[in-house]
Amino acid sequence: MGILAGSGLIASAVNLCAPVWGAYFVLWHLKKMPMKKETEIKKSKSSNKNLRKASTAKSDEFYTQLPYIEKELGHYKNHFKNKIIFCNCDDPEESNFWNYFALNFEHLGLKKLVSTHFENEKPSYKLEIVKDINKDGKINKSDTIKTPLKQNGDFRSPECVEVLKEADIVVTNPPFSLFREYVAQLMEYNKKFIIIGNLNAITYKEIFKLIKENKVWVGATLDGRNIWFRIPDSYEKYHKIENGIKYAFVASTIWFTNLDYSKRHEDLILYKIYHGNEIEYPKYDHYNAINVNKTKDIPIDYKGAVGVPITFLNKYNPKQFEILDGLNRYSILSGPTEETRGKYLAQVNGKPCYVRVVIRNKKYKK
Repeated sequence: MGILAGSGLIASAVNLCAPVWGAYFVLWHLKKMPMKKETEIKKSKSSNKNLRKASTAKSDEFYTQLPYIEKELGHYKNHFKNKIIFCNCDDPEESNFWNYFALNFEHLGLKKLVSTHFENEKPSYKLEIVKDINKDGKINKSDTIKTPLKQNGDFRSPECVEVLKEADIVVTNPPFSLFREYVAQLMEYNKKFIIIGNLNAITYKEIFKLIKENKVWVGATLDGRNIWFRIPDSYEKYHKIENGIKYAFVASTIWFTNLDYSKRHEDLILYKIYHGNEIEYPKYDHYNAINVNKTKDIPIDYKGAVGVPITFLNKYNPKQFEILDGLNRYSILSGPTEETRGKYLAQVNGKPCYVRVVIRNKKYKK
């Protein structure tokens, strides 16, 4: 990769940290909701134009709110004990990921907390909490050690890779524009992680393959509904202000993880019947599976392939279902083939559906 080995040019171009990630996040997924302008409070003439402008602003920063973090990380408390937690792609001065672990360092029994800060084109720094430095009998933010980095804190820089190698669990909101590469790096170094991403990342071939192989799954809480991110006071564009703090509303946000939690082993309760109601379950025009538009309507008595919305993964129990494939125009896994080229696989009676996950019910009942 060598992104940072010689310069920060690529870093500045492709946005490598949480603040810039936020801009891409908004660019790609901000709900069509009018942003307000501080001086005018009116609809933008062109939301796309404004968002592009936002992406090139000097400091694009979107901060995950603490309640979202607390709600998700509460499902993994047993995983953190005696572990090194790494919050990269983040701004530790503002990060609620850093705050959460710093405040709960002793409660969670952490071994070490590290966070690296990204600077666009200059050397950055890292923060660490390891022990009771100030001898006040507690380990918390007051025991933070700040160390300069020679490079700019890009998650791919040699310095950050060395920190990653030492870490046990990575928790952060990585750059969406580099989501595939970010996850690939975590997998390469065999790291456990809890990260924020967009629901549609499920449809990436690389990510979907990991989900199918049960190496990555969605988190316990966020289900793809839009959530609020805090943004800096200096931003002119925002969706709302509460108590003097500006917020942006970001679409389709979910957690991705490879840490186990109990909820993902709960069976989805099924009650719909296929046999006798076949008309409710048409087959795809070019793929041998029935279509189901809502996860709750998966029939309990059908043993064949079933196409379901990607939000099914919020209810996915690998002991109950097997993931076979993903459908869009073509198979997510295998792409176009001689047989499927020119066809739209996720299509029923000539009408395309949005992306479908093809599953098989392991516990079907005759």
